[in-house]
Amino acid sequence: MIKTAYRKIRRYMPSASFWLFVSAAIAALLHAGFVFAPAFADFFNEKIAAFFRAVFAHITGWIPFSVAETLVLFVPVIFVAVLVGCIRQAAKGWRRAMYSIVSLLSVIALIYTMFVATFAAGYHATPLEKKLGLPTREVSALELAETAAILAAGMESTLDEVTFRYEGPSVMPYSYGEMSRLLMEAYDRVCDTYPFIQHLDSRIKPITCSEGMTYTHISGVYTMFTGEANLNVNYPDYVLPYTAAHELAHQRGIARENEANFVAFLVCMASEDPYIRYSGYLNMYEYVSSALYSASREYHSMIQGALDLRIYYELRSYRTFFEKYQDNVVADVSETINNSYLVIQGTEGTRSYGMVVDLAVQYLLKNRK
Repeated sequence: MIKTAYRKIRRYMPSASFWLFVSAAIAALLHAGFVFAPAFADFFNEKIAAFFRAVFAHITGWIPFSVAETLVLFVPVIFVAVLVGCIRQAAKGWRRAMYSIVSLLSVIALIYTMFVATFAAGYHATPLEKKLGLPTREVSALELAETAAILAAGMESTLDEVTFRYEGPSVMPYSYGEMSRLLMEAYDRVCDTYPFIQHLDSRIKPITCSEGMTYTHISGVYTMFTGEANLNVNYPDYVLPYTAAHELAHQRGIARENEANFVAFLVCMASEDPYIRYSGYLNMYEYVSSALYSASREYHSMIQGALDLRIYYELRSYRTFFEKYQDNVVADVSETINNSYLVIQGTEGTRSYGMVVDLAVQYLLKNRK
């Protein structure tokens, strides 16, 4: 009976498509397991998915350019080629047309299976605050101010070792390759401290079309289907190390955006390089300062007014840089797509990026000296 059913199915779909649909069905069962059993999600993310992430990262790691970016650039060509192929197949009869439709659907099944195998479990794993033993509660305006002051002091401790243009932005003193190497060293230290973060020898990949990507307001992206952590290098230098650390956190299975932001901060703090630490302090300061502004203008003015002028010029330079990209349709579409994707994964959408503030406050106040 099973063989008869299989033969009937085979009349309308290629064998590869059949097995891809089977794999997608298995992936759906696993995905449901992640949602209802965080312990299972932890195990899968740290043991099974980590293997696949490492394989993809190593396969594409030796390629000097971003494979993901190349695929995106060829999307129009691929779309036209597929459309022409489907039309030609449909002209040969309805069965050929069904074959084409099923084949396209099986590609979607493959993409879903790869997503579940590499990344989905991270969205349902035990929250980072529980793994770090941090309390879960609302923070006060005073706690935000204290945290902002800690971050400001951390920034100022690095300033004499950072190069700035006159009344302008800071300058990263090395290449992207050297930045990547320094981040790998810092990641090794963090992974030794927190075993749930995957040890992985990889690198960040600069995006060639970074100028165009900036209109989407995306400073970096991890592509789970190629295993690559990609960096928009059009942003000001101080953004780059922290953003690179964020995308490398995704590459290691830290899926939630607030958690990737916080792991990036931990990595920057673990670095022996002053510019990477400066990047971590300043990027986290911006998140906390924004929350403080909403909670208490008075506290915000006190902290902001005490900043070193070099930081003031850095932030002013960023605002000037971003004016060109601030308001555009591409950014609105990108925001909608990203928000929808994150909501589907059970997070707070793009708001989750800013939720790193809660983690930073609890961690820094708990560990302040």
